[in-house]
Amino acid sequence: MNAKRTSLQRFRLKRALETLASKEGRGTELVSLYVPPGRQISEVVSMLKQEYGTASNIKSSTTRKNVQDAIVKVKQRVKLFKKVPENGIVIFCGAIPQNGPGSERIETYVINPPDPIQVYLYRCDSRFHIEHLQELLTEKETYGIVVIDASATTYAALRGRRLEPIEEITSGVPGKFRAGGQSARRFERQREAKLLDYFKRIGEHANENFLPLADLKGLIIGGPGPTKYDFQKGDYLHYMLKDKIIATIDTAYVGEHGVEEVVERSPKILRRVRYVEEKRIMQGFLYEIGHDTGLATYGESEVRRSSRLGIVKTLLLSEGLNVFRVTVKCGTCDHTKQETMKNHLLPAFEQSLDREPCPKCSAPSLIVTNVKDLIDDLAELAEETGAEVEIISVETEEGQMLKNSFGGIAAILRYKPSS
Repeated sequence: MNAKRTSLQRFRLKRALETLASKEGRGTELVSLYVPPGRQISEVVSMLKQEYGTASNIKSSTTRKNVQDAIVKVKQRVKLFKKVPENGIVIFCGAIPQNGPGSERIETYVINPPDPIQVYLYRCDSRFHIEHLQELLTEKETYGIVVIDASATTYAALRGRRLEPIEEITSGVPGKFRAGGQSARRFERQREAKLLDYFKRIGEHANENFLPLADLKGLIIGGPGPTKYDFQKGDYLHYMLKDKIIATIDTAYVGEHGVEEVVERSPKILRRVRYVEEKRIMQGFLYEIGHDTGLATYGESEVRRSSRLGIVKTLLLSEGLNVFRVTVKCGTCDHTKQETMKNHLLPAFEQSLDREPCPKCSAPSLIVTNVKDLIDDLAELAEETGAEVEIISVETEEGQMLKNSFGGIAAILRYKPSS
């Protein structure tokens, strides 16, 4: 699946799962339904009818009513599909306790999985079963990195956006200058024997670190000097790992800095790895800003204006944004306004509307009619004009820069806006 498409999809799924994880019901009143592609809608509806009948045996009248109401709502949602979509259907529904004793509300959530689901599941519980969707958030591609020189070897894994150091081993191989009193030939033989032993240990540790990784996409070998090539020529790696070597890269450094250098120097090889992709996207934006080309902008108002003009090529939104777009309407006249605010300010803002007169008709009838995550609001506006939308994590230096220096909202433009 296209990485550009999934950055927004994955963010939305992650956020939806966080919401679902926070929901708790009483007894077994929360229904989770997973329908994989290939199933018939009629089969699912028939199963739900049977479960409705089974629920009639629940002793508690409140639980029985809530479960049956949830099943009815799930069945109504399922019937809206003519056939099961290519990635399947996932529906969560149930009575969620609200503020106040005995107060509850039936809530329904329909999730569009970014990848095909494999499980067919119906379950009633005190929680929603989101674990099968959480598996879709697991990074599927991992690259092993081995940085080698004659003194030490460093192992790391690049998993999506996360660069994970694994371990470092030292060689025990002496330098090329012999100790006093030793003949050159004898010293060289001893050094070669230690180097051979070192290469065997490099291979053994690589096998231990990377062979168990079922999602290993490839192996990159780096390091200064010829030692890495000498290692690669020999049969020190398991054949499955040797087949996964996708690049050998010269670096100026060893250790942790050498690993980072491998990542920096291999964007073409790792272009599908999100860690590298995000850095590349942000560096493109920073280039336009730094060179004052007029092909980049940032800040909500400027990005929103550019989106409405249809000139946004790529919209960059920080995953760290926790801001909402709030729509306020007057119940007496047609006055409408929108404001952007952080999540924690929303309750106080709603209270302030109780005593605020409408600026158009002066009636005290302003109410909040819609609250939308700013990421969704801007993403939908950008998608209307065919712009790409990139959700940038805060796990990289560039991602932190987007959030802290540019307010978490930026765009690369197709062309300069007219003055």
